[in-house]
Amino acid sequence: MVKDRVQKDIGPIEQLQDWYAIDWQTTEQRVKNLRQRIFRATENAQWNKVRSLMKLMLRSRSNLLVSVRRVTQENQGKKTPGIDKQVALTTKARVKLVKQMSQYSAWKVQPAQRVYIPKANGKQRPLGIVTIKNRVAQAVMKNALEPSWEARFEANSYGFRPGRSCQDAIEQCFCRLHRGCRDKWVLDADVEAAFDNICHDFIMQRLGKIPGRALIKEWLKAGYVEAEIFHATSSGVQQGGVISPLLANVALDGLDTLLKGRSGFIRYADDLVITAESREQIEAIKSVVETFLAERGLALNAKKTRIVSIDDGFNFLGFNVRRYKGKCLIKPQKEKVLAFVKEIRTWLKHNRQIEAAGVIRYLNPRLTGWANYYRHVVSKEVFSYVDAQVWKALWKWCLRRHPTKSKYWVRKKYFSIAGGKCWRFFANSRMTNGKLQVLYLTMIGEIPIERHRKIRGNASPDNPALQEYWHRRQQAASIRKQRRKQQVAERFSEAGGLS
Repeated sequence: MVKDRVQKDIGPIEQLQDWYAIDWQTTEQRVKNLRQRIFRATENAQWNKVRSLMKLMLRSRSNLLVSVRRVTQENQGKKTPGIDKQVALTTKARVKLVKQMSQYSAWKVQPAQRVYIPKANGKQRPLGIVTIKNRVAQAVMKNALEPSWEARFEANSYGFRPGRSCQDAIEQCFCRLHRGCRDKWVLDADVEAAFDNICHDFIMQRLGKIPGRALIKEWLKAGYVEAEIFHATSSGVQQGGVISPLLANVALDGLDTLLKGRSGFIRYADDLVITAESREQIEAIKSVVETFLAERGLALNAKKTRIVSIDDGFNFLGFNVRRYKGKCLIKPQKEKVLAFVKEIRTWLKHNRQIEAAGVIRYLNPRLTGWANYYRHVVSKEVFSYVDAQVWKALWKWCLRRHPTKSKYWVRKKYFSIAGGKCWRFFANSRMTNGKLQVLYLTMIGEIPIERHRKIRGNASPDNPALQEYWHRRQQAASIRKQRRKQQVAERFSEAGGLS
């Protein structure tokens, strides 16, 4: 056993009574420090030390607390129970869960609850909702396993990794295809049902002899329950499992190294884009990719995988990438724009009786979130289009609410001049202190377009040598966010007020 300064953080949690009494800053720092030590030991190929540090992480009280908070407070699926029918949405329930996990045998793996969510193409995506205790155990394991693989993952892998995003992958596409670059052909590859078909034996072989290896195998083989019938799983990882994206990344890692720099490679989870100078190169690379995937029990989706010229363009992660007269422009994908507008229209049609303030509270976060996803590319024209379509949908919504009123009356009730914009949808809302508050609908055309600063090389938050880099990156993002808020506030102060 390695002599370690975090030994005091090992063992059962006995005194926890109040969730709010936890010193989260210290708790998070302990987990962060241990992750960085695992990363550094992996970089130095100190494999015995890596295993020892992983064992410390698996027994860490701080890791357990952080994992419980992540599963019960931060994750989107916190309100969805598995076959155990249990969630922990209150502080008392979280304290109880921490105590239960301190005595819980992680080997008691239970199958997942199979549910389906709609996909953009109209089909259903299967999700496996694991029990709350298994979710916490997977989060604990993830903190032990992830930093070691962060030290090994390829630079141009962006999906489900800390500090990385879709925008990084899109910016890398631009780096490979902008004016002056030689690459003119693209393999737009889609892996068929990757999460459902990844070979278990290959994953276990890639993981090697690590602490908790047998437990990961149990999770892979746990199966799922659908309509009260148990189904065994002989391949794949549960979509919806906390550790599943990491295991998928482990299985799919290595293609860029295999290509040996002969092309541009961008991967976001199981979505691949590979660029090269000629169609012949791309066709040769496609054969390499097919062999690479076959070793993992996977194959390309023949219907969705294409070899295209950059002059014709391709869609990736909701963006359209294409060269126009030699200049690479990245725009929101047309189908995604139309689907977003349709979603808003449909909601308004089915919520005719809701108050105007409720409409604004529903639409504003969705408009802002959608625009923030696309605000780093050529989106100004698209944002104006969405604003116009949302306005038309709101105007129809207003008229349907008041079929006996004149259009002039409707205009005075629901629209005003604000932020230099006429006909801006607004509502008066009474706050809890009794004061009247004026709410305005967000107009995404006012959101400034800013170039995304792509993550540097294979930088990882777990790398202790890059703490200053991540601090500056976070600070710059905070300044840009504050500047955007200030710009919006200034527009309202210049021309705001009700007309």
